[in-house]
Amino acid sequence: MPDSSGLTKSKQKFCKSSSSCCSIPSDSHTVPPVLSQSGGICRQNCNSGLLSPLPSDSFKYLGWCDIEDHDVRGNQLHCPRVREGPSKEELFFRGEEHALKKREQVTDTEKWQKKLQENWENCAELNLSFQDLGDLYQVENFKRILRRLIRVERLWLVDNSLTDLSAIRLPRCRELNVNKNHLTSLKRLPKMPQIQHLSLAENNIMTLSGISDFRHTPLESLVLKRNPCEFQERYRQLVFSSLPNLKVLDGIPKLPEDSSPPGPRFCFRLCTIL
Repeated sequence: MPDSSGLTKSKQKFCKSSSSCCSIPSDSHTVPPVLSQSGGICRQNCNSGLLSPLPSDSFKYLGWCDIEDHDVRGNQLHCPRVREGPSKEELFFRGEEHALKKREQVTDTEKWQKKLQENWENCAELNLSFQDLGDLYQVENFKRILRRLIRVERLWLVDNSLTDLSAIRLPRCRELNVNKNHLTSLKRLPKMPQIQHLSLAENNIMTLSGISDFRHTPLESLVLKRNPCEFQERYRQLVFSSLPNLKVLDGIPKLPEDSSPPGPRFCFRLCTIL
């Protein structure tokens, strides 16, 4: 549950409703909490010695829009946690069926209400970095959200292990940061006709192939540092010749020598032997 939602009232309600799932030890028999194999915190029952779930365990895989009695919408959160919880098979493997029961009790009406509450279509600025997308279904859910960002203007997707966003269209996006991902080509970027500032540092982009796709965009600044393509011969000249509107590359403004067209690979000079 992301801290940005600030749903203290809802948290109290869940804790109260789940209080029967755990026993609170008395002051004279206080047992410290321990870390379970599934990564969650459990409190050890002082009588039986067994681990019992904490009150929060029943909703630890729920997103903010799954919690009742609040009116927070997706476009009000600047850095929400949108990663889906473990799959059904993973929950059974972990022995956490109680979380599965809660997730399965969702009607079609509730799904539609959730979609309205997410309200991604009205997001203008959004940070979806560091989502820890470890499974394919989590990546697919992440892309589902990206496809709904039809009005977003500033978007951060840093360190999400993304490899291909070519099926995504961001019609109003002016600033995109996809640093520290696994992109291997400029052709795998989203369609962004209004892009002005694009940062691709620390990916694995090998060549400048596909850079001409941004030729007719208002792209002013581009960051490609710490990509293999940065070591290509006449790298800056090639980039600026492909992008006539570009003003800044890798944080350095356009220099006079960047305007000259890329020359031949080998340069021959005449010399006089005395």
